[in-house]
Order: sequence, then structure tokens, then C-alpha cells
Amino acid sequence: MTYPEDYADAHDRHWRDAEFLFQDTRWANADHLYGLSAECGLKKVLQVEGQPITGPHKTHVDRLWPVFQTFIQGRTGAGHLSKFPGGTPFNDWRIDHRYAHGGNFNDLTVTPHRDAARATRVMVQHAIQGGQP
Repeated sequence: MTYPEDYADAHDRHWRDAEFLFQDTRWANADHLYGLSAECGLKKVLQVEGQPITGPHKTHVDRLWPVFQTFIQGRTGAGHLSKFPGGTPFNDWRIDHRYAHGGNFNDLTVTPHRDAARATRVMVQHAIQGGQP
């Protein structure tokens, strides 16, 4: 069965589950879900900005972030980028980390992804409401 894409719902669902796992110190899966949450959030913002989620937008957060950053600069949502740390907050996040040993993750490696996913949540809410940062 195929379900329609709902980036806003997936963004929120992955965030809530990641928070649950983070509080339980289940770092590896929390990290994975923070990345997926941010990815879905960025895709939702792109949709709100009128961009179809195809081609370079149909990828994971580590590759989507630079594409998103280039797209959003100069648009109404550009002020949102100031909420993120410099550079690419997910440059060390990989979808393939789902295969990695859980001992590779800890609060120090996960917290930056959590912070960036949290900033993405704020950006999504502003985009949906049509507001500025």
C-alpha cells in the first residue's frame, strides 16, 4: 500500500519519537529520527514556498540542507537560517547510520542534531503560519 506524503505530520511524528528516545538515552535511534524530522521539516518549508519535492529535494537531510539553504536565501524564509549554527548542521548525519553500532552515539554527538531539528520545527511553524522569524 502506498500512502500520500505528509511532510508536516512526518516531521512532527519523528520529532516526538526522537524526544522520547533522547530522554531514555537511546542516542542512536534518537539521532536517526532527529535527522528524519529535520528532513521532513525542510521539505514542508519547500512545499510552502511552492517547490515540488522532486530531484535534488528528494534526498536525505545531509544532502538536502545545502540545497535548501541555497534555495531559501533571498526568499521570505531566509531569516530562519539565522536560527541555525553556521555551516551544515547535518553534515555528519547519514541515513546509513541506522546500521551503525549504537555505541557510536552519545549525547554530545546527538545534541547538535537535536538543536538543528528543534530550529527546523520553529521554521516549519512560521512557514505554515505565513510568518517571519
